[in-house]
This record gives sequence, C-alpha cells and structure tokens, in this order.
Amino acid sequence: QVQLVESGGELVQTGGSLRLSCAASGHTFTSYTMGWFRQAPGKERDYVARIWWTAGNTNYADSVKGRFTISRDNFRSTVYLQMNSLKPEDTAVYYCNLRMGGMDYWGKGTLVTVSS
Repeated sequence: QVQLVESGGELVQTGGSLRLSCAASGHTFTSYTMGWFRQAPGKERDYVARIWWTAGNTNYADSVKGRFTISRDNFRSTVYLQMNSLKPEDTAVYYCNLRMGGMDYWGKGTLVTVSS
C-alpha cells in the first residue's frame, strides 16, 4: 500500500522560504514521477511541480518557476519542494503526488500560510 506523508508546512511571512518534504513508502515502482499540487481555499487543486524519479528531470507551473525547486533523495524515497520568495497567493494546502502507470497516489497534505 503506497503511503505519502508530507511535512514542513507552516506560517511564513511574505518573501520567506519553506521546504516541504514527502516521504514515500509501500511501493516497489521503478519508473514513476513524484510531484506537488496545491489547493487554496475555495479553489481547485493546481499543479505545482513534478520530478521524474529515475532521470531527475523536473517541470514547474509558470506561477512558481524561478521560486520553487523540486528535488529528490533516492535513498530516503523522499521528494522535497524548496519554496523561496513566498507570496500570499502561495497560501494553500500542498499535496504530494506519486504517478505511475496512469495511477495517482496522494498524501493528506500540509498547510502553507503566507502572511502579507
């Protein structure tokens, strides 16, 4: 059973930084991607970033390019999201995602609040 556990969300001021973590367990996939999505209050869940686990290629939503960096630790099966220059509009619950073979697995989310 795939489990994704996020951590690192908290209250931060505008311009500040946070690093989110997502630890994955319970799978033996070898070719998959992991990513981050976010959902602000009253809005749909939006894509943020993705990393291809084996190759390390990355992709970002335009809204976070240049500010956020996704990375991985193969040994710890953990994906990170380094968020810099945070803005109030980055406030959301951030969800970790694992995608393999057309299947999506989700964590429960971690709340990031950016105060103005």
